[in-house]
Amino acid sequence: MAKIREMGGWPAVVAVAGGTFSVVTTEMLPIGLLSPIGADLGVSDGTAGLTMTVPGLVAAAAAPLVTGVAGRLDRRWLLVLLMGLLAVADFLAAVAPDIAVLVALRVLVGVSIGGVWAVATGLGGRLVPARSAGAATSLVFSGIAVASVLGVPAGTLVGGRFGWRAAFAAMGTVALLVTAALAVLLPPLPAQEGSSFGAMPRLLRGRAVRLGLLVVLLLVSGHFAGYTFVRPALERLPGTDSGTIGALMLTYGLAGVGGNFLAGAAVVRRPRAVLLTIAVVLGVVVPMVSFTGGGTAAAAGLLVIWGLAYGGVSVSTQTWLTQAAPQAREAASALFVAVFNVAISLGALLGGRAVDAVSLSGALWLGGLLAVAAAVPLALAGRGGTKAATAAAGT
Repeated sequence: MAKIREMGGWPAVVAVAGGTFSVVTTEMLPIGLLSPIGADLGVSDGTAGLTMTVPGLVAAAAAPLVTGVAGRLDRRWLLVLLMGLLAVADFLAAVAPDIAVLVALRVLVGVSIGGVWAVATGLGGRLVPARSAGAATSLVFSGIAVASVLGVPAGTLVGGRFGWRAAFAAMGTVALLVTAALAVLLPPLPAQEGSSFGAMPRLLRGRAVRLGLLVVLLLVSGHFAGYTFVRPALERLPGTDSGTIGALMLTYGLAGVGGNFLAGAAVVRRPRAVLLTIAVVLGVVVPMVSFTGGGTAAAAGLLVIWGLAYGGVSVSTQTWLTQAAPQAREAASALFVAVFNVAISLGALLGGRAVDAVSLSGALWLGGLLAVAAAVPLALAGRGGTKAATAAAGT
């Protein structure tokens, strides 16, 4: 293990972060390109929206399936294959003749997303010394945050200047470069024990694992119940235009990157305290966005706090699950990715129902309630954190 870490090191961690950046940017790329895609392929914006819906649902199923089917395949080559698949899907999307072909290619994107997330998120501790595992995991997850802040806006900019097909071709080029970097920089990464399908039911018998997955479900669904409708909420502020809203969302994204690294530095030693703090902060700040009487300055302050808190969700919950199941990190990561993607869809769905049944503010209040609900099982877990819960479960 020491030799593997020495061979990998930080360049390998950066390459893995490039992988998470690539899959998330590709997943969200249609957000800024739906209208051009629909116009070019002769479909409505709603139909074009399938290019966003399909990858997330496929990723939720693919995360446990890919790692289980891969069996004992070296994880270096599994990541290379998955990133190569992403590059091919992006290049073919750039020449897709109709929406059916494009959506089919997005199925391949979903497979890549689920597989890359499941493998990559647990690699930090295998590539660097144990004392740096938290920082390495934060760096891997930073690819997700940077994709939101830089990747998607850059893709939208390319699409605006050269067409939506050029944006997919550019992303394919990035994915191809990352594929090469992974092949060169990653050391051999033999599949660990607990990577099979059979390991997952065994993991779910552990109380700490169940608790971690419940917290993921509540925090992520709460976030997306509110965040899906944050733009309409900001549009109600007096004097705002698209430029102002863009700046506010960029502020949120930058805060999210910072929150990722802040939480990563603290969560290794105090996972329960970090997650409790995140749950309470989100529970308070998300509903407050509906009361931005102070204008854009107040909204910016709230979005910074929101970004800092939610930016720490991925790295904190993944670290919790890694500590709860050290003997089956990859299987735990697969369950994490599956629940995470289900929570994204569930949160957006529940938020939409709240908007229809109550109001726009209702979605933000629902998001806050779901987030703060995560504090309840964390508080009941007691001061022992994941180690005590794991011992109590006998895992």
